[in-house]
Amino acid sequence: MKKKLLLLLFISILAHYPISLSAQDSSHLRISLLTCTPGEELYSTFGHSAYRVIDSSSVTDIVYNYGTFNFDDDGFYLKFVQGKLLYYVSTERFEDFKYLYQVTNRGITEQVLNLTAAEKTNIQHFLNNNLKKENRYYKYDFFFDNCTTRLRDILKKNHDSSFTVRPVMPVGTTFRQAIHQYLDKNEKDWSKLGIDILLGQRCDGVMTAEQMQFLPDNLMISLDSANHPIVLSHQNLYAINEDAGKGSIFTPLVVFGLLLIIIALLSLIKNRFAQMFLQGFDGILFFCTGLFGIILIFMWFGTDHSMTKNNFNLLWAWPTNIILAFFVNSKKSWVKKIFALTSVGLVLVLLAWFFLLQHLNIALIPVALLLIYRSATKVFFENN
Repeated sequence: MKKKLLLLLFISILAHYPISLSAQDSSHLRISLLTCTPGEELYSTFGHSAYRVIDSSSVTDIVYNYGTFNFDDDGFYLKFVQGKLLYYVSTERFEDFKYLYQVTNRGITEQVLNLTAAEKTNIQHFLNNNLKKENRYYKYDFFFDNCTTRLRDILKKNHDSSFTVRPVMPVGTTFRQAIHQYLDKNEKDWSKLGIDILLGQRCDGVMTAEQMQFLPDNLMISLDSANHPIVLSHQNLYAINEDAGKGSIFTPLVVFGLLLIIIALLSLIKNRFAQMFLQGFDGILFFCTGLFGIILIFMWFGTDHSMTKNNFNLLWAWPTNIILAFFVNSKKSWVKKIFALTSVGLVLVLLAWFFLLQHLNIALIPVALLLIYRSATKVFFENN
């Protein structure tokens, strides 16, 4: 009797599992998230994400990449600056994708997703539908609509979305702090300075748990730490050579600090050559800071970039400086008054530097001091 019961139980198990496994694997699909490590170029500093879809029925292994753009697009650079450049989804064989990252010494981590047959089929259909000419393009936004957030949103639409509610960075982290982590790690001090100048106060907003996932690493970590087991397996597809950092000692703070010291020392020399050099330097200094101010206004009002608005860098990069640059040698009273206003205004900016609603890069403090010093020189030390 016991043997008969065991046999019936065994038959019952066999009868159940083939149906279950067949239902689970009926799609013949295996979908995984690929997360690529940062590269040397600025555009690759923050990593990359893509979907890998293996279809055993058609014997294909395809990577879907939402980070593609066309350098040959008419007006490419203008569209890029204005935030109007269209990105699109493209496909390539996994082996080609992997080879490109191997030759550039960038690692790839693969997370096989725990999806039902219906979910995998829906995602594949969605991806293939996006490949159509009328669907493939989208207006890229680095923080809110990029190659990583697109993949997250596809997964949210077709699967449990609890992975979007758990923060993977400390609560209170801002967008700027998040990107600073990558720029500091890769010792891209000059890129960090440029980004800090162009990105306005909105970049200092605190991220939600979901917003943190604009970075590829953060989406990968979110999936691994999800309440619902969404990752079947996690593996590094190959090792990379991590070389020691070779950052230059000539960081923006060092360069601008040395420039401030040199100009201050030259100001003590009263010969004609030194004074002519300083007058030329003043023209360049005020022209460049004024030009920066005009660029910041253009990025605020003339582009679709959301994070370049409300830019407090205009407190030191006054657009009017570009006009003042042509009057650095003028002895007129109204010019001296403007220089006096400039020096007083910038002193107030320096006093409030670390208390503003927007983070201002500390490498710009020597620049502000130069503007103050040279403006004050025009008022108090040059002959009438």
